Amino acid sequence: MPKPQYRIKILSAFAVVSLALGLAGLHSLPARSAVTTELLVSDRHSGLALFGFDPVSYYIDSAARAGSSRFEVSFGGLTWRFRSEANRAAFMAQPGSYMPNFGGYDPIAVVRGVPLAGHPAVFAIYREELFLFATEESRAEFMQRPDPLLQAAKTAWPAVRKTLLP
Repeated sequence: MPKPQYRIKILSAFAVVSLALGLAGLHSLPARSAVTTELLVSDRHSGLALFGFDPVSYYIDSAARAGSSRFEVSFGGLTWRFRSEANRAAFMAQPGSYMPNFGGYDPIAVVRGVPLAGHPAVFAIYREELFLFATEESRAEFMQRPDPLLQAAKTAWPAVRKTLLP
């Protein structure tokens, strides 16, 4: 069976994740206050990449899932969390395969020349690549015309990347 070109979780999944995060005390993840001086979206206070979300879960569960402190690894100067040892091992075998495009910055904002951090719970997998978005509206806009917007974001990314500190 051919793989779909994209998968997207609708608002109901976002609501479930938001509720779970709220119950876990992780509700303070506003994308706009995320670090914008690093090449990868992370929590500047804890050093957690993707605010502690498991990058492998996007692919195997088609869902944004928080990782556990029991399954951590230091990679690229950040701490990455995973839901299981298997997910951690998969990431370590091919970390580039699980990295979000544009460092986790919203591709719509990148097209506009702005490094706006994506929220880990607002995502899409398009052509087997992970994209994070600052808002549901941004994700919807991207999914309406993914190919031209992706090309525009790829063109704009080098200039946006230069505004971020390594």
